[in-house]
Amino acid sequence: MIKKSVTMSDIAKAMNVSTVTVSKALGGREGVSEALRGKIKQKAVEMGYRVHTGSRAGKDGLTYNIGIIVAKQFINEPSAFYWIIYKHLVEFLQKQNYYGMLEVVDNENGIPEIPNSVSEKKVDGLIVLGQFSENYVDKLMSYYIPTVLLDFCVNREDADAVLSDNFYGAFQLTSHIIANGHRKIAFIGNVHGASSIQDRFLGYYKALLENRISLRQEWIIRSQNAEGETLKSFELPEEMPTAFVCSSDECAFNLVNQLKSAGLRVPQDVSVAGYENHIYSTMSSPHLTTMDVDGYRMAKAAVEILLAKARSDEGKHGRTLISGKLIVRDSVRNLFS
Repeated sequence: MIKKSVTMSDIAKAMNVSTVTVSKALGGREGVSEALRGKIKQKAVEMGYRVHTGSRAGKDGLTYNIGIIVAKQFINEPSAFYWIIYKHLVEFLQKQNYYGMLEVVDNENGIPEIPNSVSEKKVDGLIVLGQFSENYVDKLMSYYIPTVLLDFCVNREDADAVLSDNFYGAFQLTSHIIANGHRKIAFIGNVHGASSIQDRFLGYYKALLENRISLRQEWIIRSQNAEGETLKSFELPEEMPTAFVCSSDECAFNLVNQLKSAGLRVPQDVSVAGYENHIYSTMSSPHLTTMDVDGYRMAKAAVEILLAKARSDEGKHGRTLISGKLIVRDSVRNLFS
């Protein structure tokens, strides 16, 4: 029985070539040898592939849709950082005449379901935003759709990713605090959570190592509960540090409020630094010293890499790091002055 919904991706998988190569072969375009073109056309006939000549997608093998997959816990409020990233992605895609299809999945109870837009091959590429397991990424990439991971990575060589340089950013931020005379510095964040938080912790730790400052386990403090929600208050140690490096501005904002409620002044008694340069950094009083995460450049890089993969036979791009910028405000005290 002839398969009714054979796609170019199906043919590509059967021939062990890229979807772009199949598109070129069936569309009569350059870039494919005549021998390979003949084999692809023959395989397409055998599999029952039919070109939908009335559609734009049928003419060039593209749908002009890009799937943007994000876990729902990352966009649980309108001001969430990933909403900003998503808006940038849509803007860049529109400039290239592509449409961004948002797919929100539940990432908290096992491996999420594969969106229909992926399983039914209705997209030319995927941008996977946030943090997903390697098993889920494996499932997505088994559909042979060009894919870029955004703000996280997994341990497979063919998974291209665009990342904020969280490691160096946290190193720079912590080094700034040390340069202001602090040596008793705590870290607030879920070290065993998202890879971006792990990298920020490692950057914090590197700054301690380079300045011969011991890492104290009691000064590594969780920022989220078991459900992944950012805590409004934290279990602070009996011996207080002079400064806190927080894994996000929201975390730092909540900490400042907690310290004030306990009768402590920021930064006169305790210094606090955030991360991301998000809305909470200027909602806080005082405004937070933080590390700006350049979501605009991250989104731009992700779109450029993905469309290059979708439009040509370009293969591995690897990991692309986008540097941030230290933003110095009023929440860190200089102990030398």
